[in-house]
Amino acid sequence: MKIFSAKQIKNWDSFTIKNEPIASVDLMERAAKACADWILKKFQQPTSFKIVCGKGNNGGDGLAIARLLIQNNFPVCVYIAESPSAGSGDFNINLLRLKEISSAIYFLESTESFPAINKDDVIIDALFGTGLNKKPSGIFKKLIVHLNNSGAQIISIDIPSGLYADVHSDGNAIIQARYTLSFQQQKVAFLLAENESFCGEVAILDIGLSQEYYNNEQTPFELIDKNTIEEIYVPRKPFANKGNYGYACLVVGSYGMMGAAVLSARSCLRSGVGKLTCYICKEGYTIMQTAVPEAMCAMFGTTFIKDIDNLKNFDVIGIGPGIGRHLSHKQLLQKVFKNSKGPAVLDADGLNILSSYPALYKSIPQHSILTPHPKEFDRLFGKSENDFERMELALKKAKELSVYIVLKGHHTLIATPEGKGFFNSTGNAGMATAGSGDVLTGIFTGLLAQKYTSLEACILGVYLHGLAGDIAAKKLSKEAMIAGDIIDYLGDAFIQISH
Repeated sequence: MKIFSAKQIKNWDSFTIKNEPIASVDLMERAAKACADWILKKFQQPTSFKIVCGKGNNGGDGLAIARLLIQNNFPVCVYIAESPSAGSGDFNINLLRLKEISSAIYFLESTESFPAINKDDVIIDALFGTGLNKKPSGIFKKLIVHLNNSGAQIISIDIPSGLYADVHSDGNAIIQARYTLSFQQQKVAFLLAENESFCGEVAILDIGLSQEYYNNEQTPFELIDKNTIEEIYVPRKPFANKGNYGYACLVVGSYGMMGAAVLSARSCLRSGVGKLTCYICKEGYTIMQTAVPEAMCAMFGTTFIKDIDNLKNFDVIGIGPGIGRHLSHKQLLQKVFKNSKGPAVLDADGLNILSSYPALYKSIPQHSILTPHPKEFDRLFGKSENDFERMELALKKAKELSVYIVLKGHHTLIATPEGKGFFNSTGNAGMATAGSGDVLTGIFTGLLAQKYTSLEACILGVYLHGLAGDIAAKKLSKEAMIAGDIIDYLGDAFIQISH
């Protein structure tokens, strides 16, 4: 699913108005009805609503929602923040409509006119929307602080007021919403961890914007969904044999960290790889042969891996989970880079070692997959001040090094050499547990061995990883989930996408 910028969304509205065709005020009514329907399902009478509006189209949405809630017998008071603006045309139309059925409309000219708010009230924030292009100041800034301090639940319409859709909202006063009701598609701001406390639970409401515009408009960002996966996933052929599904190698583990090796090996096998050999140290041999009998083993070094050879037989090599950091591991990476037939997968200590030797960056095999969490990313490419800056840097480095950077998080970002970013839509906080990244490394390695392209392996891999985690959370709870549970439910995840 494409993710559009604030400007593109505005153009999408205009295109729909012109080509459906539909009057702008009627499109506003459609959006307001979608919001009101959601609110009516969520809240029961006698919930009292206080709707706070600006004088633009977001405020017009708020006025239309107020009218619809009043018509459903909810107590509603509307507060309009005064500004020099006369108000947008559609705002003024909806103000006249509201005045026909309600006199509980108040204009806020100073802090003294701010409403008293009970904790049981529900606030609907319709101040700014995506049209915001400067920091809230004056009465607007004070009003946002007042609403946040009320302790009442806040529902933001389109986007929490004060939050930019496409860039970092540095120092802004921002509504801290419990729910955000947005239209048609996700916004980049909703997918970044720095905005979690502002957006709350996001609901995307379909308001029937033009499919033609969506199909033809280009965008650098997409959200991975079921439709994306259907285009990528390749079911097994009845007459296939293990040779059709690739031969993978994992360079993993060391004394005391063989758990990472076991997790990556198990997930690689569960991803469907035809054959797997694990390069491990001697101290890990018994553990690996016992825990993962399906995998073959080759031993190099006693307590950690060193002096590996015979790498050219493998379709893909994954390196990093549990290998530790040793001086000889620079040569380990150099051998993997030199002998890889195609892309490699780098994670965990593989990335930490790489970050110590920046001269090696240019020798990473083309289209390899790097899987850092934010701190590993910062070690590799330098500290970022915020999530937007880190996202842009990931896109820049992916292009510069011709690699795929999988920046792990709640909505994991795949940064591609072509300059596109893909956000994942599966996964949950239960996956924030030791070993979860090792599982993902195994999945990527297995999918690459099966001849998925690097982009396909990234997209399918993060989606399956998150989906297995979602299934595990439903069965076990987020709190009780461990990394091995993600592997255990990979089969269920495959069943879901195959249907």
